[in-house]
Amino acid sequence: MAKILEKEPQLIIMKGKPVAVIIDIHDYEELLERLEDAEDLAELEKLRKGSLKFRSFDEFLKESENV
Repeated sequence: MAKILEKEPQLIIMKGKPVAVIIDIHDYEELLERLEDAEDLAELEKLRKGSLKFRSFDEFLKESENV
């Protein structure tokens, strides 16, 4: 697996327990991007497993006019 974090995260400890983490902003943005990609892939997989309903372009236009 590719390394995600470029820099070592810093732990914030209160009363002997970790309560927060400080990471580099670029690492944070990379983590968010990977999370969004994973969510998109999960949604795509869900759509592929379900049945797809297609309609004609004319039907779509008729529905759009009613909105």
